[in-house]
Amino acid sequence: MAKISNEESYPNIRESWRVVGTIILFSILFIPIKMIFETTLGKELTFLIYYVLTMGITFVIIHRIRINRQETSNYDFGISSIKIALLLCFATIAIQIGITFPIISQIPMPDFIQKIFLDDGSTTGVYSFITIVIAAPILEELIFRGFILNGLLKSYSPLKAIIISSLLFGLVHLNPWQFIGASIGGILSGWVYFKTNKITLPIIIHMTNNFLALLVSYFNSRNVNLTKSISEYSFTELYGGTTNLIVILTVAITIAISSIYLLDKEFRKKEKNSYA
Repeated sequence: MAKISNEESYPNIRESWRVVGTIILFSILFIPIKMIFETTLGKELTFLIYYVLTMGITFVIIHRIRINRQETSNYDFGISSIKIALLLCFATIAIQIGITFPIISQIPMPDFIQKIFLDDGSTTGVYSFITIVIAAPILEELIFRGFILNGLLKSYSPLKAIIISSLLFGLVHLNPWQFIGASIGGILSGWVYFKTNKITLPIIIHMTNNFLALLVSYFNSRNVNLTKSISEYSFTELYGGTTNLIVILTVAITIAISSIYLLDKEFRKKEKNSYA
């Protein structure tokens, strides 16, 4: 798939930074609402409302600006095929296990950050599930792939556009652990979006990633073996020893590479058919 067009697009790199700044600004401005309603609505429902306000208002603003500038703003919610959706799930899980988590686990985490993640993992009700597995993937992919990456692809090379949008996506999480995971996931999502122009596929990647992270966080917060939390294990211990570590990483990376290879074949096939 070639660069979409040479016409002036929104957003460019500078405007993409402004979008990230808008998200961070709203996340600060809405903190009083979060604090006020937590005691009456509960932590999980309040956070869902807080999150939807922060990301939803940002999306509405930038969506209206793009319509005013370009007179169009369409999002393709097609899924291509079940095969592609399944391959995306396999690739996402394999990348998390074989690449993302091994990198993140090497970065020391202060006690207060561990407490924040553990507290997040202890909220496992329906509202937390809606926030993490449904609302976040939809709103964030609409903003970072359907909007930012879509605009950057019209003015920059695919590689540059994907890298910039992925780094901005990582940056908006405001901590190094999620920055790494979001950036790596953003590269996969960006490549898939560039190949298909379908926003549903990055949403599937994001949902899979967040669901897996929610499971890990849940078991971490439940202190699986009642002696110490997952964060206290060494990298090798988490994988059950050196042999298991080598086997699991090898299998995960092999699955990730194979899934991406098969995805690329599917994308090329569909691209070829579209020109036939």
